[in-house]
Amino acid sequence: MMLARLRPLLLVLSGLFGASGVGLAAAAAHVTGAGNLLGPASSIALAHAPALLALYLAGEKVRTATLSGLVIGLGVLLFAGDLAVKQWTGQSLFPMAAPTGGIAMMVGWALLALRAILLRK
Repeated sequence: MMLARLRPLLLVLSGLFGASGVGLAAAAAHVTGAGNLLGPASSIALAHAPALLALYLAGEKVRTATLSGLVIGLGVLLFAGDLAVKQWTGQSLFPMAAPTGGIAMMVGWALLALRAILLRK
């Protein structure tokens, strides 16, 4: 199955989000003012790094784990990436990139929740 072959990407994203989250947190410490977008970008990356690791590990037992993780990963890339790019360049990745990323993260988590609900029935 195609998703099974993409499962290792969750591990890659987990590591990248962990590393970039720490880097963004360090950069945020050097930015002053109310317009600091690096802190929220760091928080999103760091919060989802262990979640993607868990979804990678659950991939063989939880049918929606890989799909959920990939959707969440795309969301993190768009959301945190847009905030970081906007902080450094003043430009967005594309219009509505951060909200699109936020929606993708919510959809990924909802897929996981839906699977749990359907298993109960």
